[in-house]
Amino acid sequence: MQKSPLALSQIFEPIRADLERVDQEFVRHIQSHVDLIPTIGKYIQGSGGKRIRPAVLLMAARLGGYTGDRAVLHAAVIEFIHTATLVHDDIIDDSELRRGRLAVHSRWGNDITVLLGDYLYIKSMAMALTHDTLELVRVLCDVTLHMIEGELYQLTKNFDAAITEDEHFEIIRRKTAYLFGGAAQIGGMLGPTTTEQQEALSDYGYNLGIAFQLVDDLLDFTGNAVALGKPIGADLREGKMTLPLIHLLAHGSPRGEEIVREVMANRSASESQWNELMGLLKEQRSIEYAERRALESAERAKKRLRLFPPSAEREALLALPDYVLQRDR
Repeated sequence: MQKSPLALSQIFEPIRADLERVDQEFVRHIQSHVDLIPTIGKYIQGSGGKRIRPAVLLMAARLGGYTGDRAVLHAAVIEFIHTATLVHDDIIDDSELRRGRLAVHSRWGNDITVLLGDYLYIKSMAMALTHDTLELVRVLCDVTLHMIEGELYQLTKNFDAAITEDEHFEIIRRKTAYLFGGAAQIGGMLGPTTTEQQEALSDYGYNLGIAFQLVDDLLDFTGNAVALGKPIGADLREGKMTLPLIHLLAHGSPRGEEIVREVMANRSASESQWNELMGLLKEQRSIEYAERRALESAERAKKRLRLFPPSAEREALLALPDYVLQRDR
């Protein structure tokens, strides 16, 4: 993979002020008479996060010629939906850490965290309904339903060493790609864009989301535990088969399958097991295969922007897939 020439801060520079306003909107809408809600909301916000999804919406809106305030509101809505999925995912995965800090459920318990996630989902729809048309709300609802379906589908495939590549991509599409696609599509819908342009933006976000998740798969093998904020190999320990492992087993690796099943059964991996598994992945070029699939999705995303004339926003959106391919967390 080629190294991205731009850091994320450079890519986001044209919308830096708007992203700050998104953070302010998040804080404003998380306010409640129940003190626990803003307390946890601020804790989540303080744990960091790259804000890629709201940034995609903001840049897509500008690319589509929109200059009003509704882009900031909808970017905050997207962040609410994304945050809801994170807090629910951490419970389902029993992940102790999120971005190097205690996950919400580790600090406040599962019962409170489930209800907080529900609150964030409903709040996001209420925010959109207050200011917008049913057409935009319908997109948000469709995206949210796809994500929940993806989470349910993944649960049926957890600890299944025989999961196919097609099944894995179906999970990726629903859990990750549709939210990226929805963010870009809504940004386009805010401006005076054609149906063709809106579809192009949706496809851009969708393919960017696939690349983003495939890189996430890879980081379980190639990342740094400190940078990631979670242990290396966490996906496999949690019973999640990712693309490198699916490729390895699909191409016939009895020893690889044996290790995978042992790690999932014990929910832990010894250093020798992990080193042997990494050697098998290298031998079968399974990591290279996943990198190639991520690169293909990133290139498909960029091609969809050819429909728009050159601009600072288009250049930023073109740079984002390259950043995603090179991210380390």
